[in-house]
Amino acid sequence: MTMMVTVLGYSLLAIYVIALTYITFYCLMQFHLLYHYSKTRKHMKSEDALDTTKEDIPFVTIQLPIFNELYVTERLIDNITQFDYPKDRYEIHVLDDSTDETIDISRRKVEEYSAKGYNIQLITREDRVGYKAGALKHGMQFARGEYIAIFDADFLPNADFLRKTIPYFDDQEVGVVQTRWEHINEDYSLITRLQAFQLNVHFTVEQMGRHAGDFLLQFNGTAGVWRKETIDSAGGWEADTLTEDLDLSYRAQLKGWRIVFREDIGSPAELPAEMNGLKSQQFRWMKGGAETAKKMLPTVWKSDISLLKKIHASTHLLASTIFLCVFIMGVFSVPILFFINPLQIDSNYFGIFLISLISIVFVYYVANVDQEWKEGKKLWLILKFIFIFPVFLALSMGLSLHNSIAVIQGYLGRQSAFIRTPKFNIKGLTDTFKKDKYQAKKISSVTIMEGLLSIYFMMGIGAAYYLGDNTFLMLHILLTVGYGATCYYTVKHRRA
Repeated sequence: MTMMVTVLGYSLLAIYVIALTYITFYCLMQFHLLYHYSKTRKHMKSEDALDTTKEDIPFVTIQLPIFNELYVTERLIDNITQFDYPKDRYEIHVLDDSTDETIDISRRKVEEYSAKGYNIQLITREDRVGYKAGALKHGMQFARGEYIAIFDADFLPNADFLRKTIPYFDDQEVGVVQTRWEHINEDYSLITRLQAFQLNVHFTVEQMGRHAGDFLLQFNGTAGVWRKETIDSAGGWEADTLTEDLDLSYRAQLKGWRIVFREDIGSPAELPAEMNGLKSQQFRWMKGGAETAKKMLPTVWKSDISLLKKIHASTHLLASTIFLCVFIMGVFSVPILFFINPLQIDSNYFGIFLISLISIVFVYYVANVDQEWKEGKKLWLILKFIFIFPVFLALSMGLSLHNSIAVIQGYLGRQSAFIRTPKFNIKGLTDTFKKDKYQAKKISSVTIMEGLLSIYFMMGIGAAYYLGDNTFLMLHILLTVGYGATCYYTVKHRRA
């Protein structure tokens, strides 16, 4: 081999190993959260629900930020008015920036419930400056509540939500109470099942693990309550990232406030039912995560919190970067296949990285089989997990190009609009998202690239057969299926 080929081979291998090392470190940190979660989940103590017969019931402002949510706005407002909290001790602010007929629905519902004696108000703006963060910031000037509860348009909180969350603010250090998301349409399709599969990890092992380990965690943008003083003291809502919730969460905690996460209080919500809605949500979360990491990491490392807290905070803020590493690992694995024998690389050394897979299997097993899947015999649940986990891995890998672009844009500081995730009031199998109002039609260059990458990794499978080397065979099968499925469903759902 020439020196140039040797250098190229080792350079490709170095990049691959660096990406895989980061993935492994991230998975081990997830396993560390599982350790803390497992120690405390059986000993969680809930506060008693608030006794609403008392005279000193806290006054709460409920903010409902809405933008072009034609199909779910009515059910949201109807649901919020069902709270079993004294009507004279809370106010509802519908923060509607809509540019379509959603605003007419909001106005009609506000008038309807105002006539019934509810303290409800429609708050609009002439422009959409700051997107959701701007709406929340604008709404703060009208909020009279000591506490601010926030719900996105796709949520249907239970009637006792306020009575269950407000008691935690008796601790004067608590600035936020965040509840667990539940899924009203989890069984609608494979796509919704896979989303629930991942979110179940976040709202058990990740959030509760950080809470149990006394690490920094986050308000998830909805289904939670803020102490108004906390928002003010942390600097208020800022719109310089697409994840204003993560940003304010960190600023508040670095000011000394605590976030309480309650796994035992569920807040039902609708999952994106089609691939394009999922992609828009993922793009916002991944890009916003990178923007917040760029903004907050220097502050985290300059703070006086412990080293372990800083490491966990960094892993949390850099979580979206995992997709960039997955993308790099996948793309570079194909050419490396041709260098293994010429460079006399012992592929058995790659086996050490299996610890990442083992770690994440445990995390997802506990979050889903042990915690969330309540119905069915254990053997059936285990078989269900064995099927869905590799499918989940494939879809995650298939989204890595799309999400990597979002992450890179976030780190480069490229500005983009807050693109809402359309919801279609889907609760059961008979409901449909095939509605014209919010359906995208254009096929993007990213979707075309996803299709080409599926072919690229299919060629990797062929190369493995030709070279007689199965080192990356399973990886390339997952990548082929993942990119192919992502491309297929994106096109299918745009044409729906």
